[in-house]
Amino acid sequence: MKRAYFILRCGILWAVSGLHFFFGALLLLFLALFIDPRKNDRPQRIFARNILRLAGAKFRVQYAPDFDPKRTSIFVCNHVNIFDPFVVYSAIPQFVRGWELESHFQVLIYGWMMKRFGNVPVPDTKTAGSLRRLQRLTREALDSGTSLVVFAEGGRTLDGRVQPFRQGIFRMVRDLGYPIVPVSITGSFEFHRKGSRMLYPSTITVYIHDTIETKTLSAQELELLQDRVYRIVSAPIHEALGLPFLEAAEAPVKPAD
Repeated sequence: MKRAYFILRCGILWAVSGLHFFFGALLLLFLALFIDPRKNDRPQRIFARNILRLAGAKFRVQYAPDFDPKRTSIFVCNHVNIFDPFVVYSAIPQFVRGWELESHFQVLIYGWMMKRFGNVPVPDTKTAGSLRRLQRLTREALDSGTSLVVFAEGGRTLDGRVQPFRQGIFRMVRDLGYPIVPVSITGSFEFHRKGSRMLYPSTITVYIHDTIETKTLSAQELELLQDRVYRIVSAPIHEALGLPFLEAAEAPVKPAD
């Protein structure tokens, strides 16, 4: 009986949130034809927050004391499920866009929307030339005042744990000079998991940690930055899963992109 209730509940939630997504996206797409999305941020935030609400998730944010909401920054976040973009967009209190696979920009309508809204294409195939282009586009976005979200694992978790981070963004940080803000999403794995259609009652909590200045870091500190950010991001997530802190902090480094 309980299983049947959750299946029926999920069907209703997917239908309601899916309809909202379809018509909301059409409205935002129409507005984007005439209005620069940077000047039309509020409707996008309402849209993102309602996606979570209508899917049945409760939502809250905790800001660290030394997080600077006015600084254009690179937000490094764990990746749980397809709702993550709506979660981070609802939580980060400034204009923000993200890295997205370049192949997504080839999808009819969706690709145009991603380009118009200012997301940065990440090459599916990494070459010296494509990585230079990624760095140039990333710098142009940051220099224009657009903060960026990077899901540093490179994919969604299958077991709730934070997977090893890829090195790409951390190698760029040396040249970009912009601050990094670690972000942890907890409660989202309990809400929805990759490969499943179930939506369970859950409270998604986003921890936005202290801003890390990168311009003042020594060469040695830059070498250790990837591990430092991983430890910060993973700590509340693995604690919620009941894992010891040392296990949460000692993931291997993923090979270079």
